[in-house]
Amino acid sequence: MELERRPEEMQRITTPELAQAFIEERIAMVKEQVGDKKVLLALSGGVDSSVVAALLIKAIGQQLVCVHVNHGLLRKGEAEQVIKVFGEEMNANLVYVDATDRFLDKLVDVTDPEEKRHIIGNEFIEVFADEARKQEGIEFLAQGTIWPDILESERGIKAHHNAGGLPEDLQFELVEPVRILFKDEVREVGRALGLPEGMVDRQPFPGPGLGVRCPGAITRDRLEAVRESDAILREEFEKNGLKGKVWQYFTDVPDFKSTGIKDGKRSFEWPVIIRAVNTKDAMTATVENVPFELMEHITDRIIHEVKGVNRVLYDFTPKPTATIEYE
Repeated sequence: MELERRPEEMQRITTPELAQAFIEERIAMVKEQVGDKKVLLALSGGVDSSVVAALLIKAIGQQLVCVHVNHGLLRKGEAEQVIKVFGEEMNANLVYVDATDRFLDKLVDVTDPEEKRHIIGNEFIEVFADEARKQEGIEFLAQGTIWPDILESERGIKAHHNAGGLPEDLQFELVEPVRILFKDEVREVGRALGLPEGMVDRQPFPGPGLGVRCPGAITRDRLEAVRESDAILREEFEKNGLKGKVWQYFTDVPDFKSTGIKDGKRSFEWPVIIRAVNTKDAMTATVENVPFELMEHITDRIIHEVKGVNRVLYDFTPKPTATIEYE
């Protein structure tokens, strides 16, 4: 089956009316494609998969099986939030899988970013295959692929775990209802679907999760430093009115150490790199001008509250030349 491409003449979805028209068109397409079969959805809780879930629930209801995989690369409190929002509040058919050890064991000593992405993506497929075998009638795999994913994969910028298709031995057909949309359009569709603002405006989170924010070989202690520093950054941005103003903000902890001083003694620990950018379509991005006093406060919290860290840096590089994520 030829994969759908965004028509060159397609009007940008910027209004509720355009979003509603898109939703109705997609619901019809999904019903025709799926029929009475079941669909397995990778539900990360991010904007893309949440919008896909809402669309598919409208189209096929209980035929949708949502699988939330905790691969050990999620942000602090994220798995708990997904279970609460989708399992309890939205009453979705939700399966929770804790596959932390399964993922992290396969990533030991892997340093190449593309190899990491492929391992994480392939393992996702394997986890879904395992879950599919426990279900009856699963013939489709839904994914939150969006148009920038396709473009970046085709241009060789970076691999996307959800843009490369399935292994030949798996008999799933793909369902990708937001494949031709840019990120801002996905949010508009989410609003029209009635998703809560906190979910629709949630900042993007890559499929490989914190795995791409832990450059170099992933270790559990450094991964925890990413998770804790990211939680501090998100908390402070929200308290200081930047949550809705900045499109994406996060921390990276690269695999090198530098000399510092802690408690009057020499320390040899990691740096935390803060990234905060604004963009409309994820194809280009500008850097947010964060107030210096706030940066001082965030730095103080990170170096005193996050284990194994003695420096905090701020990334001033736009896209291009940088990508939004580090890997």
